[in-house]
Amino acid sequence: MKPLGIISGTIFLHGKGVFANLEEKLVENEFGKAIVFVSNTVAFIPRHGKDIKKHILPHLVNHQANMQALKDLGVEEVVGINSTGSLKMRLKPGMLVVPDDFIKLSGGPTIFSTKPVHITPVLSEEVRQKWLEAAHDCGIDVVNGGVYWQTSGPRLETKAEIRMISMFADLVGMTMASEAVIAEELDMSYAALCSVDNYGHGLQEKELTMEKILWHARRNVEAIVRIITRYIERRKG
Repeated sequence: MKPLGIISGTIFLHGKGVFANLEEKLVENEFGKAIVFVSNTVAFIPRHGKDIKKHILPHLVNHQANMQALKDLGVEEVVGINSTGSLKMRLKPGMLVVPDDFIKLSGGPTIFSTKPVHITPVLSEEVRQKWLEAAHDCGIDVVNGGVYWQTSGPRLETKAEIRMISMFADLVGMTMASEAVIAEELDMSYAALCSVDNYGHGLQEKELTMEKILWHARRNVEAIVRIITRYIERRKG
C-alpha cells in the first residue's frame, strides 16, 4: 500500500498517536528541501517546520518542495489539516469542516515554470468522503462542505476584507489552496480537514489575537488525531 501523505501546520501533531515514532527524512528535489516524517503507512510534513521557535510563515512555505517530496515517496493520496478562521457565525471556533471548494485569486505557487499547462483545480471528492466517514466512525461531528478562501498572509485580514470575502466563502486561511493546486499538478488526490480556530476579524467585538487562535487550535488536536487514525485504519481495510 502506498503511504498516505499528511500535511499539518498550526495544529501541531508530531509525536502524537500515529505521528509518534516516525523516521525523520530530509528529502531534496528540484524545488528545494522538505522535512518528512515517515513510516510504512504515512509520510507526514509539518508545513511550518518542526521547530516552533523557527516557525515558517505561511507565505514562505515551500509548497512545491513539500508536495514533490511526497510524490517522490510514492504518495498518491494527500490529506491536509488546516487551521482556519470562520467567515460565518454558524461556523463556531472548535468546529471541524471538510470544505468542497476554494478560492485563491492571487497568483500562487506552481511546479510549472516553462510548460503552458492549465489544470482545472478541484478537491478530491473521494478523499473528502474518506474524511467524513472516518469522523463519523469516531462519533465526531464534521461539517460537510464549505468554501475556503486563501489569503497571502502572514498578516491577518482587515475588517473590510473579511466583510467582502464572507460574501463568497465560509472559511479563510493561508495555505490549503496552494497545496491543493500543486497536488493536482502532481496527479495526487487531495482534500482537507479544517479546524475552525477563530472568527474572522470584525465578526465579533472581541480583539483577534494569535494567542486565542492557537488556544482554539490546540483544543481540536485530540479529535483530529482520532479522525486521522481512523482514516488510516480504514485504508488498511
